[in-house]
Amino acid sequence: MRRSRFHTPHVRRLKRPAPMWWRILRVALVAVFFVVLFAAGTIAGVIASYSQNLPDINRMADYQPERSTHLYARDGTLLANLYRQNRVWVPIDRIPPIVREAFVSVEDQHFYQHHGVDFQGIIRAALADWRHERFQGASTITQQLARALFLSGEVSVSRKIQEALLAMEIERFYTKDEILERYLNLIYFGSQAYGVEAAAHTYFGKSVSHLSVGQAALLAGLPAAPSDYSPYVNLSHAKQRQAHVLERMVAAGYLTPNQAAAAYAAPLGLAGERSPGLQGYAYPYFTTYAIDQLESTFGKQATYEAGLQVYTTLDPHLQKLAQDCINWGVESARAEGIGADQEAMVALRPSTGEILAMVGGAGGFSLHNQFNRAWQTRRQPGSSFKVYVYTAAIDSGMPPSAIMEDTPVSYPMGDGSLWEPKDDDMSYMGAIPLRTALAQSRNIVAVKLAQLIGVDRVIAYAQRMGVRSPLEANLSLALGTSGVSPLDMASGYSTLANQGVHIEPSPFRIVKDSLGTTILNNRFPQQVEVVGAGTAYIMDSMMESVIQSGTGTNAQIGRPAAGKTGTTSSYRDAWFIGFTPDLVAAVWLGNDNYSPMNESYGGNIPARTWARFMTAALANTPKHDFPFPSGEVVKVANCGGGYEYYLPGTEPLGTCSSPGSARRVDINAYQPPEGAATLQPLPTATP
Repeated sequence: MRRSRFHTPHVRRLKRPAPMWWRILRVALVAVFFVVLFAAGTIAGVIASYSQNLPDINRMADYQPERSTHLYARDGTLLANLYRQNRVWVPIDRIPPIVREAFVSVEDQHFYQHHGVDFQGIIRAALADWRHERFQGASTITQQLARALFLSGEVSVSRKIQEALLAMEIERFYTKDEILERYLNLIYFGSQAYGVEAAAHTYFGKSVSHLSVGQAALLAGLPAAPSDYSPYVNLSHAKQRQAHVLERMVAAGYLTPNQAAAAYAAPLGLAGERSPGLQGYAYPYFTTYAIDQLESTFGKQATYEAGLQVYTTLDPHLQKLAQDCINWGVESARAEGIGADQEAMVALRPSTGEILAMVGGAGGFSLHNQFNRAWQTRRQPGSSFKVYVYTAAIDSGMPPSAIMEDTPVSYPMGDGSLWEPKDDDMSYMGAIPLRTALAQSRNIVAVKLAQLIGVDRVIAYAQRMGVRSPLEANLSLALGTSGVSPLDMASGYSTLANQGVHIEPSPFRIVKDSLGTTILNNRFPQQVEVVGAGTAYIMDSMMESVIQSGTGTNAQIGRPAAGKTGTTSSYRDAWFIGFTPDLVAAVWLGNDNYSPMNESYGGNIPARTWARFMTAALANTPKHDFPFPSGEVVKVANCGGGYEYYLPGTEPLGTCSSPGSARRVDINAYQPPEGAATLQPLPTATP
């Protein structure tokens, strides 16, 4: 076949090779792709790995931080803040905007824009570090919260990764206000203050809701380095840091330059650092006792971490008055050469058991004088203990007109010797009624009574009436040889002041938990009828005789009052415990080293101290008699005038001129009349 002349054979053309730069770029792009893919995979793997071990952020909703417990007097005076971490939680709506803005400005300027991690902030911090400029923290508020709640203080890459992941997770489930509220209530401000509310009180003595702009700026500058920026440590550094915060607030648009300058120039109004030794307690003799009872009732952890609101029974007016009277008593004892260096007092309301005042020593509570003699000491009560002996006797059916012999007596001791009780005047009054024996504090009659009714029975009455110290079961107990505290004695006597009904003394009225729920309410305390109202009234009447004509005449206060003196044979202790229907007070005088005083009697300084206190304390209280329990007491006219009081069935058998009008007590033949109170002895109480 002829080929056309126009036909040309097919020629294969060779491709021109790609430029070298293109080949290099293509290889580089592929390499970058695989590197990015590898890096992404690695990062994803790291994130997946760390995500598996992250704490459960649901715990944040249930997190209960340690909170401060507050104690208040009955007039609202703050007595103490108790804490391991001084913190008062406040909701975000009680934290003013200016305070929130100060913290956001200096700690996390883009808080309301980022989602847990501020990548711009990280770059900004890195550049600032490279340029050697002022350090800027890269951790957001959310990251700081995550660290505080879930992580340790370790500085490592792994911890920073966990912190960032937790922060992003927190931002998914919580609002910005919820995050900021937790942050502001958790962070540490120095001086043992955690959270903005505690910090506001610590540094400025006010609530966070009342802070000025300058004060808010100073607080916002503290968390970065509390020990460096605290105004209590270095005021100059604190002001420099405050200036930086104000600058950041201007940069963020929260303040104008003029407002910032005015805030910086304004006085700080610092509250002043409190003494760490006393922790700023008001009325510390009472307050330290209340804290001890709080720990006993709720435990130490709840006391210092649970944020309890404790409304105590303390009356600040009476507390100040009691301290003044105790100081006066010791000064008087020194001036009169009695040789006593300490005195203590407890005052309580018998109808409620509320401890209204407690003073543990003269001169006031201090770093060098913290021993509270009102409840921590046990001293011999001397003759003031006889009240429990006589109460047991009257309640057993023995009338106050019963005649006993104040004559010499002796008792064999275990070592073969004899014990012969005597009175301080070394005399004997012969046959006398119980009323006279108590009023004149005759020792022999008290010992004979204790033998007659049984020492175990005396102990049972004393403990049920309110004595919590251990008591030794021997006849000398009738003369007050077992140590007790002033609180014990005030508690025991309050039973008689309250018509035979005992209410355990308490420093608390109401205790609430951190949510405001009442967990203890002493406004309606438990009441136990220890003796009948008739027995209590007769004892009140006999103890009125102590003040009217017996050993306690220095305790006369111009109104119905009952009481008893107490003096130990060695003059190491002197007491007066007395009461009206409205108030009970116990006073002790002595030396801490147990050295003897110079003929110090309970009817002298202690009685005068008591009278001084009671007169002022009851100045605005109407005078009234002890309530007469109709039907439980028989009132009988005495032959020489006046009246005597008896439990039904124990009144005289005849008239004044007939033989049975005054009963003599035969120790060997005495039997309580039918219907007399029966009481099983209690085991020795543990205080």
